[in-house]
Amino acid sequence: MNKTAKKAFRAAGTALMFAGMMTACTIFPSPEAPRVMDFTVPKSLQKSEISRPQSLRIDTPFASEPFNSTRILTKPEPWEFLVYGGVRWRDTAPVMLRDMLAGAFRANASFRDVAMDTGPGNTDLTLASEITAFHSVSYGDSTRVTIAVYAQLIDNRSRAIVCSDSFIVSTPAKDKSIDSVVQAFGSAGERLAEQVIDWASACKTGPDQPS
Repeated sequence: MNKTAKKAFRAAGTALMFAGMMTACTIFPSPEAPRVMDFTVPKSLQKSEISRPQSLRIDTPFASEPFNSTRILTKPEPWEFLVYGGVRWRDTAPVMLRDMLAGAFRANASFRDVAMDTGPGNTDLTLASEITAFHSVSYGDSTRVTIAVYAQLIDNRSRAIVCSDSFIVSTPAKDKSIDSVVQAFGSAGERLAEQVIDWASACKTGPDQPS
C-alpha cells in the first residue's frame, strides 16, 4: 500500500470513528413516560382523644435492594422478584412510607408535633424503621400485597431504644391488574399506619407515660 493509499485509509478510519461517536450521542425521542402511582395517606384515621406531650420525628426507613427503588414489585416465586412494566411509584418505597406515616401521625394527633428527617428542628423522639417487604405475591388466581417493617422508637436525648417491634400486613387485591394492586398497597398502608400509631402511642418513654 503506497503513502497516498495509507493516508486515505487513515482518513476514512477517522471519519468512521467520529461518525460512530456522533451516532452514540444522538438524542432520540424519549419513550413515553410510565404511569406514576402514589402511596396515599390514610383518610379514615380517627383523631386521638389524648395527645402525648412529646414531639416525634419520622426517619426515612432503611431498605436494601430491591425495595429501595421506585419499581413496583411482585414476587411470583419465593426466590424471584419481578417488576410491573410501564408503571412506577412517584418516589422510592422508603420515602413514600415515611411520607405516609408522617401524614398519618399528623392526622391522628397522638403526639404534640410530628416532623420528618428532612426538617431542621429537634424532636423528643424518633421513629426509625426498616422495610423488609413491600411487594405483591400471587397465589394461583389471587394476589395479595405484603408490607413488613421493623420499627424502633428512640429517645433523642439518651439515644436509647425505648420500644421496638415488627409489623406485617397482608391485603388482597381485587384482581391482578396494576390498579387493583396499587389500591391494595393503599389499604395495607392504612392498616400498617393504624398498628404503628397504636404501638408508638402506647410505648412507655418515661415515668409519666402509659405502658
